[in-house]
Amino acid sequence: MMRQFTPHRSLILGFYTGFMLLITGCAWIPSGDKPAEFLKTPPMEHTLSDTGQGVPLVPAEHWPHDRWWREFGSQELNGLMVIALKDNIGLKVAAARLRQAQALVRVEGARLLPFLDAEMEFENTRISENGVFAALNRKEAAGANIVFGQINPFNFRYEFDFWGKNRAAMEAALGEATAEKAELAEVLLKLTSAITRSYIQGIALRQQLDLAHAMVELRRDLLTMDETRLRLGLDSADQVKQATIELEQVNKREAGIRDQLDIQRNLLARLIGDGPDSTKNLFTGTAISPEKIRLPAKLPLELLSQRPDLASALHRAEAAAQQVKVAKASFLPTIDLTAFAGLNALRLTKGASSLASILFSGSSFSYGIAPGLRLPLFEGGRLRGELSAQRAEYDGAVELYNETLLHAVQEVADSLSRWRETRSILEAQNRLLSAQHENLSLAQMRFRSGLDDRRALLAHEHAVLNQEYALKTLNADQLVAMVDLMEALGGGYVNDLQIIQQKPEQKMFSWLPW
Repeated sequence: MMRQFTPHRSLILGFYTGFMLLITGCAWIPSGDKPAEFLKTPPMEHTLSDTGQGVPLVPAEHWPHDRWWREFGSQELNGLMVIALKDNIGLKVAAARLRQAQALVRVEGARLLPFLDAEMEFENTRISENGVFAALNRKEAAGANIVFGQINPFNFRYEFDFWGKNRAAMEAALGEATAEKAELAEVLLKLTSAITRSYIQGIALRQQLDLAHAMVELRRDLLTMDETRLRLGLDSADQVKQATIELEQVNKREAGIRDQLDIQRNLLARLIGDGPDSTKNLFTGTAISPEKIRLPAKLPLELLSQRPDLASALHRAEAAAQQVKVAKASFLPTIDLTAFAGLNALRLTKGASSLASILFSGSSFSYGIAPGLRLPLFEGGRLRGELSAQRAEYDGAVELYNETLLHAVQEVADSLSRWRETRSILEAQNRLLSAQHENLSLAQMRFRSGLDDRRALLAHEHAVLNQEYALKTLNADQLVAMVDLMEALGGGYVNDLQIIQQKPEQKMFSWLPW
């Protein structure tokens, strides 16, 4: 059927009426409370001004680098990362969430485009003998069938996005997708950091196991010497008992290290997404020296923008702001346009044989154009409730960003402080170990001169082994502190938004529809 258009004067009156409805509709949008404000980044100039290492050749703006674990120079660790990045279940889950969010961006973006489809319909309906058609024409219609055919190869629908509702919905979906991308980077960072820490602890434990085994052998020699002196009547049984106690103590230490080493192997197997047997022969690589890792002389505050959790919180706040725009636009008129063009025909049963011939005739051609305007007048408080909920969600997203920012600043300060302290303690331990080596050299000279017996020499050797054992723990502590600092600074993640260089409250309030 063909739709008839109204006269020119009626058309003007219709547009005027619609415009007045639009003006009155805008006044219905309730004003909200003052939105949550973004915290300014706390001052950290003194904290980050000097790393205590003074290596100006390291570019601070690109530190740490992507694939930062390669700086440790361990091929075994690099191999673990390859397996983990391929098979880890947590990464696969985060990647699936990202794909879902990206698909929703395409769904919301489709609302900005016109919809075009085609339809075909054929219907055969029996007319009731007691219905309306039978009452009007019982002779022809009662008990008959109606055959209806329709072919519309062109159905057009388009909603004019005058108020930016659909675009805001797409921007919100895009913000969620970008946040999911940042969260995927956060999962990756947490995974690689955990693997690196566990591997560092495993290497240290494997070295300590060798030292503990050497201490066990040394204590056995001391016990043998004390038992020999007891038989010769040169010493009392107290010396033998004390030597036995000291031997069992180092045996206990060696067993504990083996247990901890197995725990680290099992942990790494779980992190890389494999079974325990895959890490049985692990920790055969060379030791990792803390001196291989060099910090920049200064760490600029802009490095905080490389944290994926901070970027994710910011993108979610942006998405929440766009959802507020969507909720506000729901108060405004919806203006759309629909159009169709096709063929349709209807016949009673007795004329069903001619339906095909008349359906494809020129007289069955029909088209229609229907502009539409809809304005919500009464929704029972639904629109106000949705707007209030979206504003509350935005406030929550802003406060989450503020909390994440403060947590990020604390992590950077704590990890940098831990790095400095472990470095100082490690330097002191190296000096102590050097002093123990000097004492051992003097004991060896006295032993060769006959001034001391072999027991005194073994006691000095045990003291050196004990200090070397402590040194391995401190080496691991400093390397773990470096991993903590790299993780606190984002682990090489590059954010699309420069969070720190521009005041976040200025950037975020540019999104707000208040």
